[in-house]
Amino acid sequence: MRYIDEPTVASVIRWEDLIPAMREAMIEFSRGRVAQPTRRIISVEPHGGFFGSMPAASASALGAKLVTFYPGNAARGLPTHMAVIVLFRPETGEPMVMMDGRLITEMRTSAVTAVYVDAVCAPDVTSLAILGAGTQGRSHIEALSHVRAFDDIRVWNRTPERAETLARDVGGRAMSSEEAVRGADVVVAATPATEPVLHGKWLREGAKVASVGWGSADGGELDAATMSNIVIVDSREGTLADSGNVRRFKPEIYAELGEVLDGSRPVDPQATVVFDSVGMACQDIAAATLVCDRLAT
Repeated sequence: MRYIDEPTVASVIRWEDLIPAMREAMIEFSRGRVAQPTRRIISVEPHGGFFGSMPAASASALGAKLVTFYPGNAARGLPTHMAVIVLFRPETGEPMVMMDGRLITEMRTSAVTAVYVDAVCAPDVTSLAILGAGTQGRSHIEALSHVRAFDDIRVWNRTPERAETLARDVGGRAMSSEEAVRGADVVVAATPATEPVLHGKWLREGAKVASVGWGSADGGELDAATMSNIVIVDSREGTLADSGNVRRFKPEIYAELGEVLDGSRPVDPQATVVFDSVGMACQDIAAATLVCDRLAT
């Protein structure tokens, strides 16, 4: 069975392909065409880490991701998320390929947010607030630039030096979390925080929020006021199991993203909307399949 390393994945995966692939994956999931249990996460308590398994199956793709999350790796100069993805031939169950899943996890997360922003934001939005200057903060700025032209990028991070570095690299401005959020059209929270870093009283009416950070199933980066707005999720079952934002404040879930995308659950363009994203196996499998298809051409 072939193994595809991260440099090879990076050589073929492109936002222009990945964002549409994530859109299709979300629609297929919400239409019931994907078999996918909630991910299983166990705590690796002696080392402060988490280990998760994420399988998914459809008519066209079959596979699973094994993923680790070690928050302390940031201080070690290592990625906090690492993974491998295995694909099987859906018609026969034969193992086909294994690949490094770190970059896929990074890119598919922000690609899904780009799908959400493209679906619910006005074409002329210009201001973007990024809470969290780590891998996902940087990746989201890159992905979102493919669906909207942001000329006002604001960055906050718990460590100000990291915010300043990212802001300098992307032509943005480093500032406090409240300053970043107030008046912003789009707000992305991408932190491992277990207590809120985003407060709903800072949001302008009609802002579009995405929460992609994860610290635990019982802690969250958003507060109750933020979660009192229209809430969209990637998976109802997945967020009820894994999202601290949802589990803590128990908001009414308006729709899955796939339902918004296929038009069955439209969103008022003037509404303040929160997308709670915990990540899904079908996204990983779709992205890995895309890599295989590109390598075959």
